[in-house]
Amino acid sequence: MRDITDFKDNLRREHGQAVATVNRALVTVRRFFAWLVEQSHLQANPARKVKELKRMALAPKGLDRSQVRRLLREVELREDVRAVAIFSVMLYTGARVSDVVNLEMADLLLTERTGTVVFRFGKGSKQRSVPLPLPARRALLVYLESRPPSQSQKVFVGERGALRDRGVRALCDKYSALIGVKLHPHLFRHTMAHQFLSDNGNDLVSLSQLLGHESLNTTARYTKRSEQQLAEASERLNY
Repeated sequence: MRDITDFKDNLRREHGQAVATVNRALVTVRRFFAWLVEQSHLQANPARKVKELKRMALAPKGLDRSQVRRLLREVELREDVRAVAIFSVMLYTGARVSDVVNLEMADLLLTERTGTVVFRFGKGSKQRSVPLPLPARRALLVYLESRPPSQSQKVFVGERGALRDRGVRALCDKYSALIGVKLHPHLFRHTMAHQFLSDNGNDLVSLSQLLGHESLNTTARYTKRSEQQLAEASERLNY
């Protein structure tokens, strides 16, 4: 056990490895020794009780306003109404990619004045209703007017039927290349969470309900600062 601890400390102090790198190395060593125990080469795993290094918890990264505007501008210029609707749903509701691809026509309640979307197959098979702000309602209405005929009841469809997880990720990859910002479906959920708290006085209770979190502790991670925010705050120090 002492040798494993020294190995961990050497990686961090002598070689200057990042905390994540050190922890990955420790996990690899732990698994190797576990295999040796399984093969009866050792009686016990000497790395089992060696703790991983702790990292300062940071907020999940989201897009800033300028990046969101750049994305939506690019999508609108290409008249990609389905992409506008998909990105708008994720940006204004915090939907997961599974929420988006499982969304059915009956789950949309849309009028000019109000709108609600029901995510019936959320994480842990939980159902939640989320209000749809005006920009998301408009984007959906425009898409639904041009939605191709389909036997599928799913909201988002393509030439081959209902859009799948892979299709949403491909859409993210396409616009990542066009705007020069790495996009992935969960990034939109993080973006919505940060923007909601910023615009609503850090209302964690409401955000937790919108995102479908069981615990406020899960939602509270969005109140932490990102590395960039910490760097900008440090730059404002003046003695």
